[in-house]
Amino acid sequence: MSEHIMRAVTVREFGAAEVLTVEEVARPEPLPTEVLVRVYAAGVNPVDWKTREGQGMAGLQTFPPVLGWDVSGVVEEVGFGVTTLAPGDEVYGMPWFPRAANAYAEYVTAPARQWARKPATLDHVHAAAVPLAALTAWQTVVDTAHVQAGQRVLITAAAGGVGHFAVQFARHLGAHVIATASAARRPWLKELGADETIDYTTTRFEDAAADVDVVIDLVGDAHDRTSTRSLKVLRPGGLLVAVPAGVSPELAEAAEAAGVRVTPFLVEPDGAALTTIAGLVDAGEVVVEVEETFPLEQAGTAHARGEAGRTRGKLVLTIAN
Repeated sequence: MSEHIMRAVTVREFGAAEVLTVEEVARPEPLPTEVLVRVYAAGVNPVDWKTREGQGMAGLQTFPPVLGWDVSGVVEEVGFGVTTLAPGDEVYGMPWFPRAANAYAEYVTAPARQWARKPATLDHVHAAAVPLAALTAWQTVVDTAHVQAGQRVLITAAAGGVGHFAVQFARHLGAHVIATASAARRPWLKELGADETIDYTTTRFEDAAADVDVVIDLVGDAHDRTSTRSLKVLRPGGLLVAVPAGVSPELAEAAEAAGVRVTPFLVEPDGAALTTIAGLVDAGEVVVEVEETFPLEQAGTAHARGEAGRTRGKLVLTIAN
């Protein structure tokens, strides 16, 4: 294969997992302030399959899109002006989001400061599982909710990619963490630092939790009106961070009537935060869970696996050896 050509997973038409195909496309070249990264592994996230279906971030992609935002790899080349990274550096990141990052490919380019050095204690597979999920958790727990020691924090879908990081970050900050998950995941979440766990298959969390300062809702109202139900557990003035679907006029009205706050959220690239997160990982404060890996050619299988739900941690595509 020519050095100017690479393999990538493309979407020629929006639809089910079967629309994902591996094609040969032009390899990108770094512009000034950008780096070219050889992708060793790419994380798989719900926004990937939502975009593949024509939802998610589909409206922001150039057609035909190459999916994916989570990357762990090695710097191959640097553009003019880059002083923070050099060829051979191991990096990870979530570049460009919500615009296309083209992570399901052998190479990607992005601004140097949207990357961070990969956690030294992680291989590329586990590092690729971190950026989007961990940045979502960090930016909701730390930057948006400003969680403090002693606060009570409820995290829904706590066993998933974002959830298992949110549990650990809230615990790191000294919060009392209440996590919802299936019965099989509850012992694991206790190991990650959850003080209480609620089996959502048998118990309505609003019947088991109260006086909560912050709810990080990773489910949304589309599934059993989880965001609206979350309002019932918040103390007066408490905060609901509604991650998957944002805040509808109905949810905003209900929050105002209940005397609580609610905010939408969308993750942003943040190389500085990834550097902090890498430090926590290398210090043993945060662990990364990868349930299964797939070769690039099985991206559709990975999507189908993720869409089925019940994933513990993350799914990852392996691309380079």
